[in-house]
Amino acid sequence: MNRRDLLKGSAGLAAVPFMARFAIAASSEQPFDYAWLKGHARDLASRAYDPNGQTPAPAALTALNWDEYQSIRFRPEHTLWAKDGLPFRVQFFHLGLNFGKAVRIHEVVDGHAHEIVYDPAMFDLSKLKNVGALPKNLGFAGFRLFFKPDFVRDIAAFLGASYFRAVGGEMQYGMSARGLAIDCGSQTPEEFPDFTTFWIERPKAGATTLTIYALLDSPSVAGAYRFDITPGEIRPGAAQTMRIDSALYPRKTIERIGIAPLTSMFLCASDDHRVADDWRPAIHDSDGLAMAAGSGEWIWRPLSNPQFPRFNVFSDDKPKGFGLLQRDRNFDHYQDDGAFYDRRPSVWVEPLSGFGKGSVQLLELPAENETADNIAAFWNTAQKPQAGEEHLFAYRLHWGSKMPATPTLAATQMTWTGIGGVVGWKHTYFSWRFVVDFTGGDLAKLPHDAKVEPVVSASSGKLELLSARPLASINGYRAMFDVVPVDDKPVDLRLFLRSGDRALTETWLYQWTPPPHKATA
Repeated sequence: MNRRDLLKGSAGLAAVPFMARFAIAASSEQPFDYAWLKGHARDLASRAYDPNGQTPAPAALTALNWDEYQSIRFRPEHTLWAKDGLPFRVQFFHLGLNFGKAVRIHEVVDGHAHEIVYDPAMFDLSKLKNVGALPKNLGFAGFRLFFKPDFVRDIAAFLGASYFRAVGGEMQYGMSARGLAIDCGSQTPEEFPDFTTFWIERPKAGATTLTIYALLDSPSVAGAYRFDITPGEIRPGAAQTMRIDSALYPRKTIERIGIAPLTSMFLCASDDHRVADDWRPAIHDSDGLAMAAGSGEWIWRPLSNPQFPRFNVFSDDKPKGFGLLQRDRNFDHYQDDGAFYDRRPSVWVEPLSGFGKGSVQLLELPAENETADNIAAFWNTAQKPQAGEEHLFAYRLHWGSKMPATPTLAATQMTWTGIGGVVGWKHTYFSWRFVVDFTGGDLAKLPHDAKVEPVVSASSGKLELLSARPLASINGYRAMFDVVPVDDKPVDLRLFLRSGDRALTETWLYQWTPPPHKATA
């Protein structure tokens, strides 16, 4: 799942001929609203998918290398609404490199849509060679958004397949979201649906929310989307929110559907040293999957960079939320003054409707460098969507360093791992040490002599040297235990702290794969 190769691979998907005809017709104003878009998506799904319907970029553009594509600059004077005194502005991405399929973009004013027609004059193409004259009405690759008072740094971007990104109050990009995932982590190749057409609603003068509509299409499904995007303040801790409504119309049975899919990168951290040849101690956009179960239980699952692909399923009913978070915000743990991983936004999915029985599913793929998006998390419905059905989902995405929902119990702050055993004693067998720090909740209020015990379970192997003790430096508690493996198969671990019969912390989950030939128990 290399960031560039992934988008390049998704360029093989396309839209249907209807969209090419609609784009031409939309050069004049056409009535538009979300009800029309849902009806159009339903009609689209009733017909066979056409992989040749979307206009491809000229070969000279898709042959550009990374530096050549990056040299293309949008001319600021062509920014949408730049001279209108509105709180939002829009700029467009040019086709090229891995972004080889045109998307059509429209402005909606008072319930009527007209297409924003591509013109080469919108871009500075002076550094490109052998591209030649480009036709008008070529289309765009995507777009990015700006919000007052900062019209220099963008707040969100839609580019490639159904991918989009946003910033929090720190104005730092990081992980991505998608409109939909299909067969992610399956034995069959993953399908990457495309947002083929966008409609951007012209905001009022004092608006704080921008509404965007999108048509999604792929061999398996067509869909209508509405995004209500509300930027936060430019300050640490502020969040940007996106209210998303989607209507999905399958063309066929979807074996594994991914609702509200999140995509991130995890290379190495304090508990994962598989890739340990970089001078920086930690490299990741997100460090864990957080889940607020329908039962009220809070779960934290640290991410990993496994040697082989891992796929985990966490069943639930009416989840309160889930997300890929960057909890570790200590610059010293990253030492990166260019990528600023300590500022990367977390993303929390707040279900609003359509989330019943199903599961949060987590895919972790091996990665050898930080250009690889090797983490995916999404909601999967218990029932497989069938052809001819309508599936409605509504949820809110929160982008930022602080999430709107947090555990009422103490939360995991850090996870550390290393060789087990007793310091100073000769190791006569192999064991692996797990150290988990918890902060928050009632931990700081406990008397120093409080009886706090770690409740630990393992799917296999033997547990030993269990302990839990207060740690003044974090104003919390540290739990420690060793696992002695019986074989080299993955071990599922579960931990929380309690005092008497009262749970003090969220539930920490971990999947550990012992090194080969280290089994001793």
